[in-house]
Amino acid sequence: MNNTRYNPRVIVGGGGTGGHIFPAISIANAVKVHWPDAEILFVGAENRMEMERVPAAGYKIVGLPVAGFDRKSLLKNISVVLKLLKSLRMAKKIVCNFKPDIAVGVGGYASGPVLKAAASMSVPTLIQEQNSYAGVTNKILAKSAACICVAYDGMERFFPKEKIVLTGNPCRQDLLVSDENRKKGVEFFGLDPDRKTALMVGGSLGARTLNQSIVGSFPKIGESNVQIIWQCGKYYYNEMLKLQTEGKIPANVHLFDFVSRMDYAYSVADLVISRAGAGSISEFCLLEKPVILVPSPNVAEDHQTKNAQALTDKGAAVMVADIEAPAHLFDVALNLINDDNQLKQLSRNIAKLAQHDSAKRIVDEIDKIIKVKNCSSQVGYEL
Repeated sequence: MNNTRYNPRVIVGGGGTGGHIFPAISIANAVKVHWPDAEILFVGAENRMEMERVPAAGYKIVGLPVAGFDRKSLLKNISVVLKLLKSLRMAKKIVCNFKPDIAVGVGGYASGPVLKAAASMSVPTLIQEQNSYAGVTNKILAKSAACICVAYDGMERFFPKEKIVLTGNPCRQDLLVSDENRKKGVEFFGLDPDRKTALMVGGSLGARTLNQSIVGSFPKIGESNVQIIWQCGKYYYNEMLKLQTEGKIPANVHLFDFVSRMDYAYSVADLVISRAGAGSISEFCLLEKPVILVPSPNVAEDHQTKNAQALTDKGAAVMVADIEAPAHLFDVALNLINDDNQLKQLSRNIAKLAQHDSAKRIVDEIDKIIKVKNCSSQVGYEL
């Protein structure tokens, strides 16, 4: 075999939410560290956030018209099926033109058409399954995948055991909890350094239940000695800002539409309140953060509840059901944040679940697959 360093061509398919995009970009960055001259092409869904986030990270992206199925209106799915068929045709053309050495799927609408097209043209594929409960698409794609990188134990329930590699979920690479960031965070958010701090995040767009829960709990929060950083989300910000201008938000609640410095936010937080997305959970594990998880009921296969249960079963998080959150979330949160022993126990237990260097470990698997592919090609040629 030729000893010159090979620079592969890699397609990364998927997106739709930050939970898919951050891991995808992390993997691409790790590919570039391993092969500085690698060619990387992202394939996402048109009009989704990856079409802005990926170019901002320095990578090319092509959009497909693919969309998710509507579980409430079957008639609307006629157009979804037509978009899927068009996306499959486009994905085949993209794969044919780009000639990738491997296709990596990170989940999201575009992942299915890209990996299916690649597999049909004998391009090896790798799946990065982020959740503790695999979705239907990935279970189908797994049949032709060379490798399935997972973040949880027990995934042989869904995938062939011999294809599974436990790597964890790649996270944002700019997160660092430190005393220095804590000091900067206190100033950045306008906090009292002597008070306990809770951080509540519902994603970049926000989470209605989390916002309802805190609004309904303003009286008890205002009477507490706890301060809260509240990311309400851009979708709800104007509505919540009106409450602030009317003087209805307590002084110890700090409202933001979007928290740009999550390194500061995590550093000051004694407790985090969050949805149970796979990427967020991976961050909490790495940063050893005590967390209350409120799983979103609006996701496929209810996978956020299963993600949360994977932690609560090991004493690594507290879970409050979405339907119970408006009445009980802040009773649980205010009790927990003042219980130092339970906070320490949660921190110790969630740290045990952390998977470090996930992006690098996934690239190691990509490297193995490409080497096998190249060896097979050379053997075939020599024969």
